[in-house]
Amino acid sequence: MTAPAPAEVLRIEGLTVSLKATGQPTVADLSLAVRAGETLCVVGESGSGKSVTSLAVMGLLDPAALAVTAGRITVDGEDVLAASPEQLRRMRATRMSMVFQEPMTALNPVETVGAQVEEVLKVHGIGDAAARRRQVLEMFASVHLPNPERIHASYPHQLSGGQRQRIVISMALILRPKLLIADEPTTALDVTTQRQILLLIRELQERFGTAVLFITHDFGVVSEIADRIVVMNRGRMVEIGSRDDVLARPSQSYTRMLVASVPSLVPPERAPGGGSEVLTVAGLAKSYGQTRGLGGILRRKAGVAALHPTDMRLARGEILGIVGESGSGKTTLARCIMRLVPPSSGSIRLDGTEIAGLSNAALRPHRRRLQIVFQDPFRSLNARMRVRDLIAEGPLNFGVSREAAYARAGELLERVGLSREMLGRFPHQFSGGQRQRIAIARALALEPDVLVADESVSALDVSVQSQVLALLRGICDESGVGILFITHDLRVAAQICDRIAVMRRGEVVETGTAAAVLAAPTHPYTRELIAAAPGRGWNFAEFRAEPQAAAL
Repeated sequence: MTAPAPAEVLRIEGLTVSLKATGQPTVADLSLAVRAGETLCVVGESGSGKSVTSLAVMGLLDPAALAVTAGRITVDGEDVLAASPEQLRRMRATRMSMVFQEPMTALNPVETVGAQVEEVLKVHGIGDAAARRRQVLEMFASVHLPNPERIHASYPHQLSGGQRQRIVISMALILRPKLLIADEPTTALDVTTQRQILLLIRELQERFGTAVLFITHDFGVVSEIADRIVVMNRGRMVEIGSRDDVLARPSQSYTRMLVASVPSLVPPERAPGGGSEVLTVAGLAKSYGQTRGLGGILRRKAGVAALHPTDMRLARGEILGIVGESGSGKTTLARCIMRLVPPSSGSIRLDGTEIAGLSNAALRPHRRRLQIVFQDPFRSLNARMRVRDLIAEGPLNFGVSREAAYARAGELLERVGLSREMLGRFPHQFSGGQRQRIAIARALALEPDVLVADESVSALDVSVQSQVLALLRGICDESGVGILFITHDLRVAAQICDRIAVMRRGEVVETGTAAAVLAAPTHPYTRELIAAAPGRGWNFAEFRAEPQAAAL
């Protein structure tokens, strides 16, 4: 006899969520179901309605902005939309839980993580203080946290990104809910930590029979964990099917476009280029000293080496990728080169000029030649300034007339694929990809010799990511600017970088052309990183076809 199908844990029927101000739907007529033990991945570009759907299921929609105007949502047989606030509170954590993208914002920074997880048990009236503590410690052990007693007493800032995400997963699963919603839980993690978190979710899912609704834009992750896939576009479901059907045989042109946008681990053929050396780093190191109080006197302990003596070179018109896990020293290296932090020792020569030991006043004329694009443009762009002023601010600080600076701002906005008509807008009026383009335009306004891109595409969905990568490559080829491209995503590094330097524990362990490092790595750590990259067995590039062919 055929075994009965697992029970449905989540069912969404004809869900429509609309903006209260305009009545425009952000999710329209969505229907899907997730069974016990199943992982359903929801994919789509930013603004497709993925997160709105998850918030509707949890009963967390902003009542001032959004409202469910049609449809039905049931979790473990209970109607979410008809539930009272008290019923919803009971359902959360016991029947449904959610893991958010950024654990640092999901956790209280001034309370120990153990107390925060215990609070879930306390709110639901489970056990006394001692019993709650034991249960949390057991959960920490289940998610493979080292030394659960120490972790229990730690604050969020004392833990790594992967450890914080394990805490959030512990909080979500402590009461063994029937449904786990994971909203981009691995986006900001390096490949090895990402792999550990994915394996952990699968392990806990199999142990508890949890249904998982996994929201992501990373098709590599989807290929690793999905049982079925839902593709959303502009609030509507455009395709649903098994993992193999959607990834290997997509029926819709939109799905084909998304799959084709996934970067490959195989670098494209690129003619050797690069001009004269624009940046030369020799013996660059950074240690952070620690102090302790003793009898009212501060005494310095041995420093912690965040960056060991490092040699590096960058040519004009070249993109050098810096890859490695969190804590490998990538960002410390970039900050030392940018002189955002003073190096402890070593040399930084910018087009032949030594800048490592310059004072802030002496360094100021050279600042314009070193520019940086950060990971999160919404944080790096002043929300109170219009785009024209954001881009023109640098040139104005260096004596360019306002008229010339504004004219240059318009040219740069068009260069990054936006319209001059947008110069009067504020950052919040743009999408994430558009804001990153504005950040790139701002960095280019001072015509730098070296541009540092620090995880500048990691938070973007695959189609926007592809566009920004093409933009950076085009700027590099046209202007001759040298780019230091910092990333934890080997697929992205493969597609844009001429050379790659692999960092581990503050040291460069391997360097070479992108093709050589990724195709024939010599260091065991590099091989470990490549092996951890999700979706290595899938050839996403085969769908890079013309729209007409893709629509067939």
